[in-house]
Formats: sequence, structure tokens, C-alpha cells
Amino acid sequence: MITCIGFDADDTLWQNESFFRLTEARFIDLLGGDPGLTERLHEAEKRNLGHYGFGVKGFTLSMIETAIEVTEGRVGAPVIAQILDMGREMLRHPIHLLPDVQEVITGLAKDHRIIVITKGDLLDQERKLAQSGLGDLFHGVEIVSDKTAKTYATAFARHGAGADAAMMVGNSLKSDVIPALEAGAWGVHIPHEHTWAYERADPPTTSARFRAIDRLAELPALVNGLFTHNR
Repeated sequence: MITCIGFDADDTLWQNESFFRLTEARFIDLLGGDPGLTERLHEAEKRNLGHYGFGVKGFTLSMIETAIEVTEGRVGAPVIAQILDMGREMLRHPIHLLPDVQEVITGLAKDHRIIVITKGDLLDQERKLAQSGLGDLFHGVEIVSDKTAKTYATAFARHGAGADAAMMVGNSLKSDVIPALEAGAWGVHIPHEHTWAYERADPPTTSARFRAIDRLAELPALVNGLFTHNR
């Protein structure tokens, strides 16, 4: 029986990656419009994850680093200032919930412990959760530096009856689903059109606890079906 359900936040509960894409396009235009800058920026982001972590601040620093690299150090202070302003604008961006989020979370919270397990900058994730209006619906919030099997095992033991009686729901196969399965939980994938390339992976179709749905609205029926089947 599933007693605890964990939700990813960005691009599972609310829009996130689309704002990164828009800012990335502005950054490329700012530096002259070379499409090759996209790959240079993505390389910098991946290279810096171990230093800055996930989120807007690390992305902003990676844009600055890329600007310095591609101009061989000639980038001017006004350009750096514009990049910093882009980052601040992302941190001020209002939250846009994805379809059916409020209804699904409210319904599932009646019979399950509902938690958020998300990675990224602590202050930014707290801001987004507060602005989402969903905060009171969750029994717990875990903001982590990365998502591993140990992360899920610890979170589900803290907030529920352990990973064996838990489910993780998210748009990232790499971060939300595969490590949750490795911890012993159920893993449910809900694809998002703008999932970051770093978060992509092959579906773990050989796992008996893997499920994929097209929309969050399908989740209650999935949970109820598993409960009925295993009762």
C-alpha cells in the first residue's frame, strides 16, 4: 500500500524550464546570435553543477562564464550587468501552476502523506513553493542538492513508512524516477515538453514499479489502481 507520495516541483507542479529557455535565447541574442553558444552554455552548466548546484544562480554564473570564454575575456561590464539582470528577473518570475495540480494534490492528500522533493537553490525553491499556494497541502518539503537513491530512502523514511510504501512523481527520468526506483519506491514519469537535456534518460521499462502517464490528472486513478491490485 502506498502511504507517501513525493512530487518533484519544477516542471511537475509548475513551469520552470521554459523560463530558462527564454533567458537562454536572450543571452544568445545579447552575444551576437551565434547558435553555437547554446552548446557552449550547456557545457558550462554541466561543468559547474558540482560547484554551484542546480538553479537560477548557477545558470546565471554559467552565462557569465560562457560570455567571458567566447569573447576571450573582452566582454564588457554592461553585458555582464545585463546577464545579472536576466538572472534577477528569473528569480522574480511569478509561478504558473501546471494543469490539474491543485485538484490532484488536494485529492491525494486526503489519504496519503504528500511531500515535495526538489533540488535547486534553497531560497528560490522556498519562494516558488510559497507563491504557488500549495504549501499547506504538503506534509513535508525536502530541498536537496541532488537526487539519489539515498535521498529518496531518507526522505521516505522520514515522512512515511519507507521507500517500499512510497511513490515518486516527476518529469525527469534521471532524477525523479530512476533513483526512486533504486531506493525501492514506485516511480511515475510525467513528461514535460521542455525537460532539460541533462535530465533525460532511457525509460526503466524493466522495472516492475515504473509507470508513465501523460498528464497529472491520470495520477489518482493510477494510485487507486495500484492500491486495489495490491490490497
